[in-house]
Amino acid sequence: MKIAIASDHAGFDLKEKIKKFLEDKNIEYQDFGTFSKERVDYPDYGKIVAQVVANNQFERGILICGTGIGMAIVANKIKGIRAACCTSTYLADRSRRHNDANILTLGGRVLSPEAACEIVTVWLNTPFEGGRHLIRVKKIKELEMNTKKN
Repeated sequence: MKIAIASDHAGFDLKEKIKKFLEDKNIEYQDFGTFSKERVDYPDYGKIVAQVVANNQFERGILICGTGIGMAIVANKIKGIRAACCTSTYLADRSRRHNDANILTLGGRVLSPEAACEIVTVWLNTPFEGGRHLIRVKKIKELEMNTKKN
């Protein structure tokens, strides 16, 4: 599995810990920035990861900002993305099993590195169940295709 990862300044420290975690598990990733704690705008980094995941250059993505909420909002603006902001392993499990989430968003200011790594583990290892959930994901895709901008 190939993971795209990025953060803003508020998620930088957690991103670095998650990168080390991925390396220890021999999981391939590419870091799309930011590369320091200097203040940046999270939409710039969320957009990049969402686009490479939507274009199938990477199987999944991980985005980190202060809360995870902003990155989820940004990523979900990109067609084909189902980003989930997860603060527990239960949410990570359900985001994969029921929603086939292809981007995980995390909050650098709300999660400990240990909790974040547990969430990442569950999220990476949980398959999509399909079945009745596939019907729902298809409806999400249809909505995405048929929604017109104002």
